[in-house]
Amino acid sequence: MGNSSRKEAEDEGGEEKETVKEEEEEEEEEEEVVEDEELPLGVDELLASGDPVLDLSYYKFRRLPRQVLDLEYLEKLYICGNRLRDIPKGITRLRGLRTLALDFNKLEDVPLSVCKLTNLTCLYLGSNRLMSLPPEVRNLQSLRCLWMESNYFQRFPKQLYDLPNLRSLQIGDNRLRSLPSDLCRMEALRGLWLYGNRFQEFPRVLLKMEQLEILDMDRNKISEFPNLHHLPALRLFSYDHNPVKEPPRVGLEVLIVGEGAEEVLQVRERRKEAKERAEKEAEEAAAAAAAAANPVIHGILKKLRMSSALNLAGAKGKETNGSVPSTDPTGDEDAPQSNDNGAEPERQSVAFELGYDDDGLEYEREELICEGEGYEDYEGAELEYEGAEMDYEYEGEEQEQP
Repeated sequence: MGNSSRKEAEDEGGEEKETVKEEEEEEEEEEEVVEDEELPLGVDELLASGDPVLDLSYYKFRRLPRQVLDLEYLEKLYICGNRLRDIPKGITRLRGLRTLALDFNKLEDVPLSVCKLTNLTCLYLGSNRLMSLPPEVRNLQSLRCLWMESNYFQRFPKQLYDLPNLRSLQIGDNRLRSLPSDLCRMEALRGLWLYGNRFQEFPRVLLKMEQLEILDMDRNKISEFPNLHHLPALRLFSYDHNPVKEPPRVGLEVLIVGEGAEEVLQVRERRKEAKERAEKEAEEAAAAAAAAANPVIHGILKKLRMSSALNLAGAKGKETNGSVPSTDPTGDEDAPQSNDNGAEPERQSVAFELGYDDDGLEYEREELICEGEGYEDYEGAELEYEGAEMDYEYEGEEQEQP
């Protein structure tokens, strides 16, 4: 009986705790409703517009307006530049949300409610107070683009290994000194921004990431870069503001940005032009040699040349002797006459001498010049980031799959 009584008491105590918790949550909701009654000018119109893209940036919100949680049609939500410390659980109702921007807030941890938005493809967490990521971030299996620059990460968050579709990772302006040796497990990664960290040596693990297309190592303390020919997919490498003595060695298709890069690119362009000229001249010489060696082609060209000369001689004869009359003015029956159908009569043979020089044979040959596409401002991605607080652009979003 004693045990049963204690159990009943515990059950009653648990029910009381749940009741208190529910009352606290209701009070919090009431506080949110009170705050929502005083929305800034123009926000009501935004909330009622029905637009799947909602931008509530720089309104100085301390809490996300409750009305937002009812907009289940939302696909993109921008609430950067506010004073948010958390995101309410009700945001999980926005099942269609693909892009969420929380830059320039006061988040010290990634809200667990955000980790439940399993359809997110782009998440922006830059310029907050983050030092780590929760294990629940692994739930974001659809995530393709993650920006968390300008925070306080001292170690690379390995939770990202479990995001199989992550292609763009922006983790610049943090406090990283090294990268884990198994970073190459992130096989889907195409763009990696590591600028503004504390690297003193180039992370060797990056040489194993052959799928990388964009690599930004600006503003570190690296004095020497290895040969980057080991990265065959690389198209853009930025190393500016590092104490290097010379530009790194990269493939011919890689655009480099940094001290000495302009001279390297100019030399590369001159070599490319010289190579193209040499190839063109070789093609022309080979075509001429083939034409001279092939009697069929030689005969066709000779025949065309003779035909052209005949036509030219006939034209000159007309200019000298005047037009050839169609009938004989004396009425001679032997003179050529025009037929009933108006067809031209057969011309009389004209005797002339044709000088032909085999060695001076000339002919025109059409050439097909195929110009390869050059690298112009690499689009993946795509990604320029302006950190100015009042002029923040998101150019790294990749188009979502239908």
